[in-house]
Amino acid sequence: MCGICGAFVFHHSHFELSEPYLMRMRDTMVHRGPDDAGLWISDDRKAGLGHRRLSIVDLSSSAKQPMCNEDGSLWVSFNGEIYNHLEIRSELNRIGGHTWKTDHSDTEVILHAFEEWGIDCIHRFRGMFAIALWDTRSSELWLVRDRMGIKPLYYSIHHGRITFASEIKALLQDPDQKKNVDETSLYYFLSFLATPPPSTLFEGIKKLAGGTYLHVKKDGQYKEDRYWDMWDHTTPFTGISEDEIAARLLNELETSVQLRKMADVPVGVFLSGGIDSSANAALFSKGQNTPVQTFTIGYDGDYKTYQNETYYARMMAGEVGAEYHERILSVDDLISFLPKMVYLQDEPIADPVCVPLYYVSELARKKGVIVCQVGEGADELFWGYLPWKENIERQERMNRIPKLLGSLSLAALRLLGRDQGPGYEQLHRNVMGRPIFWGGAESFRDTYKRKLLSTRLNKKFKNYSSWEAIDPIFQRFQEKAWDKSSLHWMTYLDLNYRLPELLLMRVDKMSMGVSVESRVPFLDHKFVEFVMSIPSGMKTKNGTQKYILKKALKGVIPDAIIHRKKQGFGVPIHEWFFDKLGERAHSEVLSFAGSTDYFNMDEIKTILREDKYTRSRWYLLNLALWWKMFIQS
Repeated sequence: MCGICGAFVFHHSHFELSEPYLMRMRDTMVHRGPDDAGLWISDDRKAGLGHRRLSIVDLSSSAKQPMCNEDGSLWVSFNGEIYNHLEIRSELNRIGGHTWKTDHSDTEVILHAFEEWGIDCIHRFRGMFAIALWDTRSSELWLVRDRMGIKPLYYSIHHGRITFASEIKALLQDPDQKKNVDETSLYYFLSFLATPPPSTLFEGIKKLAGGTYLHVKKDGQYKEDRYWDMWDHTTPFTGISEDEIAARLLNELETSVQLRKMADVPVGVFLSGGIDSSANAALFSKGQNTPVQTFTIGYDGDYKTYQNETYYARMMAGEVGAEYHERILSVDDLISFLPKMVYLQDEPIADPVCVPLYYVSELARKKGVIVCQVGEGADELFWGYLPWKENIERQERMNRIPKLLGSLSLAALRLLGRDQGPGYEQLHRNVMGRPIFWGGAESFRDTYKRKLLSTRLNKKFKNYSSWEAIDPIFQRFQEKAWDKSSLHWMTYLDLNYRLPELLLMRVDKMSMGVSVESRVPFLDHKFVEFVMSIPSGMKTKNGTQKYILKKALKGVIPDAIIHRKKQGFGVPIHEWFFDKLGERAHSEVLSFAGSTDYFNMDEIKTILREDKYTRSRWYLLNLALWWKMFIQS
């Protein structure tokens, strides 16, 4: 795991890259790679790569980056892991013609795989990655993000050049980079708590979507292509028994967990006490000669909105004979962490789970563990969210309403002044022929945003709804999905948007903030392809969430964990707003709203005053602190 950066100056520009220019970019990301640093600039100073190294696989100096092939015709800066790199290396050795300078570096495998197969080599990689590859023969740049979007990769094209990096703050080191708010992205952020690719909240700064690559030529022409979609690799499991699917599911998951033990440094597990992380711990411990290291976060009280899960985490740790490590957090930990949280995020990640993720990563690092497995992705794949069931039932009810009656009902609700609630929004979507579900992180619905935004932004976005951000995903779903059920739509949407741009970014940014690599067994692309081949009815049989996963894990983890009531990894943010956090949020959000013209100040004051809006306050606080740090200053 590392931090990468670089730049490519197009042939018509007279700009020249320098060591200080690239070093400023690179060294804003020391936390991503404290073990080593590297730099390469082409002889004509038109191309350059930077790298911060967190040594995990092949710790030798010969594996440092940027790395070139044997004749210097290819250069790469790479962040992530290729879990099947030894298998690919063996295949390349059988083909012949490749000279190796490292013993077992997965970085070098990328170079020789590109030599052999060109950009199609990425179809052979099983892992998580952000890759910048420079081809000196054609003077072309390739930027690649892994299939599921586990690793981030940002870029900006301006002043006759493209800059790119693992973090936005590196791109901001370019003195010609604008530091303005992208207001369209702001509009979508308020809906989804994350900006849709390829945009970010910074005007002119883009991000690659998961499963895509960017090909940039020397004249500045570029093209983004999607190289993977899960629906292109599914084989519907029809006519196959539950027992067989459950057995194969367990085998696939165990393979994914075992692959992610690959490292030359200590590896552990983040353990919450839920099904997903418990499965990781149980399957990780198989074949272990030493106890698995597990790490858990709890809170300093029995809060109504979030109950500690430490009891179940300790139970699971005892079940597998793990070394159990725990830290208890308070509101003071959150308050003291806020400035660093905003700095690490780059753009707002309006999920309070950033706080425990940082501290559990810090706990692991202090115990000498550099790599940890996490449970993200299982809820999306197996219907782990209770609101999804409610959404499906609501969609079925809405579908029974004739469109004309629905349109008349909308008009009546507007006349009565009842067009701000979720019911109006859901009916409106149905009348428009759109699914009700627009993502698992919906915050401010479009009708409410009209009330929240300033007069200027309401005028600017009068013809917008939040649908534009997710319509391309819906079109792919309609074109490719073999099972167009509501459940598979919800899974597909969240795997393409909420998961990579919100949940996985909070994991990446917070864990890398303390130089810890996080790995995601449930999001192995082969595992995802397998799960998306399972009929939706088998995932949710008899209304049971995660039905087929629970069946597969029977006997692997305790029944008490399998059948316990669902509780997501969370934070007692509601109660903490009645403590010091509330005062901080009130002053920061008011200052932000008063210094900009994005919001209706009366509505901002309502949110800050009424207790039912505590989640909304957190979203706005994240935004306010980001604006203060990255835009105002």
